[in-house]
Formats: sequence, C-alpha cells, structure tokens
Amino acid sequence: MSGQPPHFVTLISEPRSDYALIDCGGARKYERYGDRYFIRPEPQAMWQPAQGDWDADAEFIPGSDDEGGGRWYNNRPVPPGGWPLVWNDEVTFTAQCTPFRHLGYFPDMDPVWRWMRGQITGASEPDIMNLFGYTGVGTLALSAAGAKMVHVDASKKSVAQARGNADLSGMADRPIRWIIDDAAKFVAREVRRERRYDGILLDPPKYGRGPDGELWHLEQDLAPLIANCRRLLDENSRFLFLTVYAVRMSALALGGLIQSHFADLPGKVEFGELAVREEARGLLLPTAIFARWSQS
Repeated sequence: MSGQPPHFVTLISEPRSDYALIDCGGARKYERYGDRYFIRPEPQAMWQPAQGDWDADAEFIPGSDDEGGGRWYNNRPVPPGGWPLVWNDEVTFTAQCTPFRHLGYFPDMDPVWRWMRGQITGASEPDIMNLFGYTGVGTLALSAAGAKMVHVDASKKSVAQARGNADLSGMADRPIRWIIDDAAKFVAREVRRERRYDGILLDPPKYGRGPDGELWHLEQDLAPLIANCRRLLDENSRFLFLTVYAVRMSALALGGLIQSHFADLPGKVEFGELAVREEARGLLLPTAIFARWSQS
C-alpha cells in the first residue's frame, strides 16, 4: 500500500424504517425515528427547507451559550424511557430524547455498519473491538454478523444501555465483552497483552472523561490511540474505521493519520464524509468525517 494516496469516499445513509431525514434547512432538520418525528438544530443545513410546516412530536432548542446546552420541548407526549426501534430486521434498541440533543444512537452510521459487515464476510467469528461504543447498536450489528465483540465505553450508563439493547435484540448470550474503561488505557493494556484483532471501530468524542477522571482531548490523544490500535492489527486483519464528529478538522487529516500508521500493511486507506440523504429533495446533509483502512 506504500505510496498510494488515500481515496475520498462519501458514505450515505438512506431513508429506512428506523430513520429518515425528511427535510432540512434554516439550520434545522426534521427527522423520523420509527413513527415519531423530531426537529433538531443543524448548522450545516444552510439552505432553505423544502416544506413550510414541520409537525414534530418534539423539538430540541439549543441554549444561548456555547456549551452545547438546551432542552427538548414536546408538542405531543414522548415516552421518557424511550421506544423500541429495529435496525436491519436484526438489532432492536431503545431510542430516546437525551439531554445532548441526539436520540440514543447515530443513524448516519448505517452505511458504516454495513461496510464493516461486508469486510468480515467469510471470516469465522472475527474478533472486533468497538471503542467509545456508546449504546451498542454498532456492536450488535457486527455481533449479528457473527463477530466476537469487545465493547468499550467509559460510561457505566452507556454500557448498561448497550447491554439492555442486547437483551432486546435477543443477543444476551452472544460473545460480547462489555468493558467500562478509558479507551486509551484499555487499548494500551491490550497492546501489552499482545492481543490481536480482526477489526476496530472507534468513534471518539472531541472531549471526554474516563471512569477515573481521565481526560480525553481529541487533537492531543487521537494519534497515540491510532498508533496503539495499529499494533493490535496485522496483515490478516480486516479493517479499522475511525469517525469524528463536531470538530474543526479535515477528513484529509484523518486520512493522512491512518495512512502514516498503515502504510506497511496491504490494502487501502480511504477518507471522506458521512452524509444523510434528505427525502424531500435528495440533498446530502454532511454529519461527520471519517478515515478507514481495509484489506479489500
């Protein structure tokens, strides 16, 4: 792979039963989660919406500061404990209105989960690690495809939600290790243990804290984490997939980071953007940047 420049790719989340972006514009978006409808802020929707009247169950109104605050305002009752959704007829999970403006999972990750499942086709129980695994929909999507999973998140609440989603999906007995730990510390220990993985998914936040107060700063800590992830993969591994949200960083920079650590392995490095296709006009709304390495 040495000397080959990374390729730019756009991964598009299409409308489906568990989620659809109905319309967007005016720095907001109108979405369907199952049979419920929501309005959320969206700074990248710089155009005007296609429709004039959005009928939502609830809308998230951001706070007046820069700290990401705000709250939900309901137009119709929304179950505070959430409601079930199903991804790909295989993974059942709970969606709910969170204080952080999202709804308990990231629907734009749909093409990522499908791509990773394609990478492990034909492998017998590949070992996959999901870092910053949140509520586990990605973990369960890979588990349903036959992977042995290691799910890592610093939040006890998130891991409990992920295990609850495994129960809802009938996957409580699947080979999944649920780890409450700082991702960087856990990966460093796995390196010392000389562990090997067939694939790694990581979705780090811009800022974060580990269970013992460990600080995470993306710009400082991502490169060392990728270096250690590389040490857990070899020429027979299948993939590494990195997504980054809400940062002033280029996808090209992520591609260069992955390229610098994986140039000695066969396969290819790609980078690009995640996007969601709007139903109203087919516009693509960008949501995140990514970089990935794969054998195929």
